[in-house]
Amino acid sequence: MGLVLMAVIWLITLVSTYFFVAKTWWLPHGASTAAQFIDGQFALTYVLMGIIFVAAQMALGYLVWKYRDHPSAEPVRYSHGNTMLEILWTTLTAVLFIGLNLMGRNVWAAERFAPAGPGSVPVEVTGMQFAWYFRYPGPDGKFGATDPKLIDPSSGNEAAIGLDTTDPASKDDIVSGTMYLPVGREVDLRERAIDVIHSFYVPSMRFKQDAVPGLEIHMHFTPTEIGDYEIACAELCGLGHYKMHGMLKVVSQEDFDKWLAAREAEKQ
Repeated sequence: MGLVLMAVIWLITLVSTYFFVAKTWWLPHGASTAAQFIDGQFALTYVLMGIIFVAAQMALGYLVWKYRDHPSAEPVRYSHGNTMLEILWTTLTAVLFIGLNLMGRNVWAAERFAPAGPGSVPVEVTGMQFAWYFRYPGPDGKFGATDPKLIDPSSGNEAAIGLDTTDPASKDDIVSGTMYLPVGREVDLRERAIDVIHSFYVPSMRFKQDAVPGLEIHMHFTPTEIGDYEIACAELCGLGHYKMHGMLKVVSQEDFDKWLAAREAEKQ
């Protein structure tokens, strides 16, 4: 029986490890400037954790067989443990996790705490049950005021985010249910939520940030490839959470300018 258990444990370990090595289910293709570093950090984490996982499971299978219930098996001896060994592996675990955290903090801090560079595209992202809305400031470069009392999700894009149309700065604001960005230009995001916490997640951009009611959170990233990319909500936000998704269209600068011009013409 001990031999069977050892074989089963080892088999499960090797099969599950194969799926990670072969990348059977993996991240989508990265399309932002931060993707290469994040993917490298992700792979390093899995390699280190994988080595520990495989070693631990192999040891578990061996011990199950070694101390099996059989006359020829080695008798089990009770032990209070080894203090030095416990200190050693606890220290190594702390060094590993803290080290990985320190390695990865720079790329996130660069997108969170450092301001977006000149020439970036300002976009406001608003999350609400259960949709994403994207607002562009228009030719004047200024976002108009919003008022929670004006929010009406059933009345269209502008009313859905509570845009105050009496504010002169809001006259040229563009609100869309689809996010458009020019390739190769940084996007200066300001995120907010209307009702509960949402999480703006674009897997291909390796970008995820919570949108919290009452806060305006600034982040930025740079798309590097033209294409259509799915936007999801990565925070359980209610019964309709499963359908809260959107689309990011990364286009050429020319196509982006045409899209903006067409939306501005619609407002006139």
